[in-house]
Amino acid sequence: MRILPVRGDSILVELADLGEALALFEALENNPVEGVTEIIPAARTLLISFDPYTISDEALVAAVSALAGGEHKDSSGALVEIPVRYDGEDLGEVAGMLGMSVEDVIRLHGESNYVAAFTGFAPGFAYLSGGDPRLAVPRRKSPRTKVPAGAVGLAGEFSGIYPKTSPGGWQLIGTTPLAMFDIDRTPASLLQPGSRIKFRDMAKDTAYEIKPSSRAAGKPVAASSAEAASVLEIISVGLPVVFQDLGRVGQASQGISVSGAADRGGFKAANRLVGNPANTPALEIALGCLSFRMRGQGVMAVTGATTPISIAGANGSKISAAHHSAVALDDGDVVSLGAPAAGMRAYLAMRGGFDIVPVLGSAATDTLAQIGPSALVAGDVIAIRFAPANALVSSEEPAFAMPSADETVMLDVVMGPRADWFTEAAVESFLGQEWSVTPQSSRVGIRLSGEALERSNQGELPSEATVRGALQVPASGQPVLFLADHPLTGGYPVIANVAGHHLDLAGQIPVGAKIRFNAITSFAPRFIPGKCP
Repeated sequence: MRILPVRGDSILVELADLGEALALFEALENNPVEGVTEIIPAARTLLISFDPYTISDEALVAAVSALAGGEHKDSSGALVEIPVRYDGEDLGEVAGMLGMSVEDVIRLHGESNYVAAFTGFAPGFAYLSGGDPRLAVPRRKSPRTKVPAGAVGLAGEFSGIYPKTSPGGWQLIGTTPLAMFDIDRTPASLLQPGSRIKFRDMAKDTAYEIKPSSRAAGKPVAASSAEAASVLEIISVGLPVVFQDLGRVGQASQGISVSGAADRGGFKAANRLVGNPANTPALEIALGCLSFRMRGQGVMAVTGATTPISIAGANGSKISAAHHSAVALDDGDVVSLGAPAAGMRAYLAMRGGFDIVPVLGSAATDTLAQIGPSALVAGDVIAIRFAPANALVSSEEPAFAMPSADETVMLDVVMGPRADWFTEAAVESFLGQEWSVTPQSSRVGIRLSGEALERSNQGELPSEATVRGALQVPASGQPVLFLADHPLTGGYPVIANVAGHHLDLAGQIPVGAKIRFNAITSFAPRFIPGKCP
């Protein structure tokens, strides 16, 4: 067993294989360790997040080591039958690679007794283990940019089903009409960890269809119009303007990452400035350019990116409003946010909060998973709740100066967990050069451009969990800095993770800026000896 560094509140435990990883996961689930906040299992690792104020890193490693070495029990989960049309684009190629007929591939896949080992990649995507070992095939060398929802695939020892249309590199052998993920279903994911799965050939058996939900991403839904104190009428928007809060915590078993505000400190500050609880839904505005009309009275605050704020009154007056301050609005005021001088994302909070129905426990819009309210468009009307009588408006300074597009931002990083997959020269290059922030960046991650990083290990990394701030390096050698909407698991090595105190800063770096990385720790994996039987 190896303990690999992630950052001050997370470790990655690497084991010999899937069986050992699941055995340790079960032991930790059955014997909870105080201070552990979440455990995400994967192909041969466990990502363990913890509260460092409750348990130290050393105490956590000792507790994990004491529970390691058990045996994984056979699953007794519910049996789920999956009807499949064996019409996948790669079916013939898979048969050729395996040296067998298409009919044999279909037969072995249907005869296998699969178990949902863990979830990740996308909500509702389960990695299915227990298949016939003769079906093991590598991922595609060139991933597809678009794999349809319901596609059934093979990769390594696993089979899997794509829950929604997305990019993907698995070998596609068929399709199913079943909805793998439906937020109107409880639980939302059809396949839960431990579920037993049998595939049925639709050419031989009658199948049925479950229609997918239409609410995975939709228009903002008011909780109750009777509770609205006033409303905002959206006049115009630039880049996507989305609802955010602090995200969906503790739903990794559904394949759902936390998401939430990219700059959590800025988001919470906006709420405090207007007297709201810290997790009250607010608007995240990328690069400004939002205009809305106030219907009724209200109090707003804009934090984060330093966007200019102008207010045109119904009486013809026009004033500039202060950034990072509570601002009173009258009925008919038109508020316009311009392009920011620095920073990437502004946060708009209204006293009382926006009247939005949470989706899976949160009002956050996860752009990768397509969960939550859709981005605002001109004509949308958003209700604002009444503020409680004891709500207190605060006054505070921003946590840090917003970065601009013409500067170099220094981010502290913790090296690992896969720094040893790269050459020494690549690690030196990663820390020594300035990386450019490309226009392909989004809430999912910042795509960087620079001198490509060379790997010393050319093997295929089994899927493992990632965190916000992970610097994953795909085959191109150009790192991607994961932000709030990152996938739960990934199949490329993570060379380093942004330190916790710089995560919000990372969420505010605009396109065109440069980034340098400063290692605050060296890569130091710990080896834990195995136990004698």
